[in-house]
Amino acid sequence: MSGGGSDALWTAAEAAAATGGRVDGDWAATSVSIDTRSLAPGALFVALKGDARDGHGFVGDALEKGAAAALVSHPPDGFAAPGRLLMVGDTLEGLRGLAAAARARLAPEARVIGVTGSVGKTGVKEMLRAMLSAQAATHAPEGSFNNHWGVPLTLARSPRDARFLVIEMGMNHAGEIAPLSRLARPEVALITTVTAAHIGNFADEAGVADAKAEIFEGVAAGGVAVLNRDNRWFDRLAGAARAHGLEIVSFGEGEGCDARLVSAQLRGPATVVEARVGGLDLVFKIGAPGRHLALNAVGALAAAQAAGADLARAALALAAWRAPEGRGARWRVHVGPDGDGVIELIDESYNANPASVGAALEVLAAAPVEDGVGRIARGRRIACLGDMMELGEQETALHAGIADHPALGEVDLVFTVGERMRALHAALPKAQAGGWFPDSRAAADRLKRMLDAGDVLMVKGSKTVQMGAVVRAVKALGQARDASAPEET
Repeated sequence: MSGGGSDALWTAAEAAAATGGRVDGDWAATSVSIDTRSLAPGALFVALKGDARDGHGFVGDALEKGAAAALVSHPPDGFAAPGRLLMVGDTLEGLRGLAAAARARLAPEARVIGVTGSVGKTGVKEMLRAMLSAQAATHAPEGSFNNHWGVPLTLARSPRDARFLVIEMGMNHAGEIAPLSRLARPEVALITTVTAAHIGNFADEAGVADAKAEIFEGVAAGGVAVLNRDNRWFDRLAGAARAHGLEIVSFGEGEGCDARLVSAQLRGPATVVEARVGGLDLVFKIGAPGRHLALNAVGALAAAQAAGADLARAALALAAWRAPEGRGARWRVHVGPDGDGVIELIDESYNANPASVGAALEVLAAAPVEDGVGRIARGRRIACLGDMMELGEQETALHAGIADHPALGEVDLVFTVGERMRALHAALPKAQAGGWFPDSRAAADRLKRMLDAGDVLMVKGSKTVQMGAVVRAVKALGQARDASAPEET
């Protein structure tokens, strides 16, 4: 694509000015990409250098697939089209330059919402996308693009006319969120909650709270911090927000909250919520079951209102929200000769920490089973739990402690995966311990043989344990259909 059409996301001149780079050709890009596998024609390909591979080796492939140009730090070997290269000293810094320029060119009325937290930030980001896109042009990252390259990539992709931007910010160590927040410059910062996630990288949980509070460093004075009053670290987070001159908006279940969850009723594949937000009484539906989702939705509504969105329209939009893949997505796997038997699958396979495992177990405990439809007379609630990573010296106690969660009283069998989950397997009552497995493939092989129509299976574990292998194996047992979609008749 050549020239500088009005539909261009970046012209060659704009990209060069934003990055301080050198460009010889005249082109215009309609998107920004760092991966040739998902690259769309007309994209600006950014050749990032990672630990495992260097994007410069894929520049030729990107241009063959229709990329408008490539952002590089040196010409690729044997490359003969310099007019399609934007040369910079460092491609990650170049991407950050694009991000800063994209943020700066937004209209004055545009609002950026930054989201972080130990649990629920991706789901909340998707809730905000649903709420805000129903009202105005809204941009949010795909997947969990929340790190040192994901946030600048999201900003660099921001449309010029975006009215709302939702930026998810994650971290494993202290000092990682502050530069992301300074780049995004949100007017509203939402922290879902603070728990022991990544505690192995910190001296204590207070350190996790302080790392999350880094999000306030990029918010201008007079901005808004939306905080979970039910969390034990609320006062610490609120103090940090006030030190940056921010207004505090609290959400939770207590009477003193600015945004209060009054009730949440799980009804099949949905949750019916009563809430009071900003003085307005609301009754709305979320397109997924879970009390924790209801609380997150209330926080998201408070953030949307703080960003200037219409609250009632935002609440109505949540009926179309669905739990993302790996974070609560539900499937009905039709099995048997005629496909009339159903295994319900709750996919929580993307990540795990003690708080998120507890929330997932509560959803499993509330899920209805079907009796008398398979080989087993009674439908069963089954959990398959993989290791929770980055828990440090507390990891054995935290894994074993899951056995004491009240929701486990409604769970029939628990299968465990990974060395750390040995502690939970040992702590479970013998009748409830379905089995321990060294890896997810071994667990998948066992579950494929023992699952039956009428069962409900919940799968959860940290990303590195690859619990998605269990999800894929179960879905392959029959015809998997989105549980939130109407059943065919």
